[in-house]
Formats: sequence, C-alpha cells, structure tokens
Amino acid sequence: MGLCGAWAITGAAGWYRGDGVDQEPEPGTVFGAHIPFVRFCGIEALDVHEGRTRLRLALRPEHANNLGIAHGGVLCTLLDVALGTAARLRAGRPVVTLDMQTRFLSPGRGVLSAEGRVTRAGRSVIFCEAEIRDSAGELVATATGLLKPVGDPPPAAGSAEAGAPP
Repeated sequence: MGLCGAWAITGAAGWYRGDGVDQEPEPGTVFGAHIPFVRFCGIEALDVHEGRTRLRLALRPEHANNLGIAHGGVLCTLLDVALGTAARLRAGRPVVTLDMQTRFLSPGRGVLSAEGRVTRAGRSVIFCEAEIRDSAGELVATATGLLKPVGDPPPAAGSAEAGAPP
C-alpha cells in the first residue's frame, strides 16, 4: 500500500485512513476520488477495513430490468467500483479496469452491499475480487478483475517529494 505513515494518498480529492475513512460529504466521491457516474447511479462509499472497500446501492426503479430485478449493468457498475476502489487505494493513484469477469448468482433486490479487495498487486497490474450481497446476506454477484495503475506513482516514503527533510 502506498502509505505515508498511517495515511495513503488517494488523489487530489482526498485521503483515506487504513482503519477507517475520512470521506468527503460530496455525493459521487468514493474514498477520495470524485466519479460523477457513481453519483448518477447512487452508489455510496461506506468504509475501508483491512484493505477491503465497502459500498452500498439502494436500488431504485430505474436500476431494474424488465423482470423488476437489478439490471446486470448496474450490478457490473457496482462491482467495477468495488474492484477499482480497492485497487486505487492499494496503488495510491488512479486505476483503469483492463478486464472483469462477472458471475450473476441470484436476483438483486432492495439495498445491495459490495466489497472489493486486492488479491495480488504487481508493479504494473493489480488483481482484485468483489462481491455483492443483498440485505439478507445472499450472494448476488461476484467479479474478478485486472486493473492497471495510471499516472505518476506516489513519492516513496522518506523521499524529498514525500515531504521528508533533506
């Protein structure tokens, strides 16, 4: 994890702390990154604990498919955000999704919770897993993903760029 003490840089919009989150109240901000599509979908950041990001989505009528259950697109979006937030917090910089494999296991209804976690982080790619559960705890969907950090890496701890004394 790109740590500066107990804190990790998550982008220009904010900071997260490994044992909790100092989350900006601005809707659409997810663990320090402002993502307008997250606001549009209604996805809320809950917390980060032991490297796992947790999100919530209260389904609305516009999230439904023709069967009245969560549309696969909104489930994929929630999974992608869970994967991406976990990877971004590990990398300390923005990431893009290169590949995502999704499994739909049961109908999504009501309030959904998602959790994302890093399974392996290399220098150029990060492997992640995510899952969505309904309010009864039933597994709705899972995903694995391959994400790539983009932009400049954070300065190394103790470097002049990181604010260490020369």
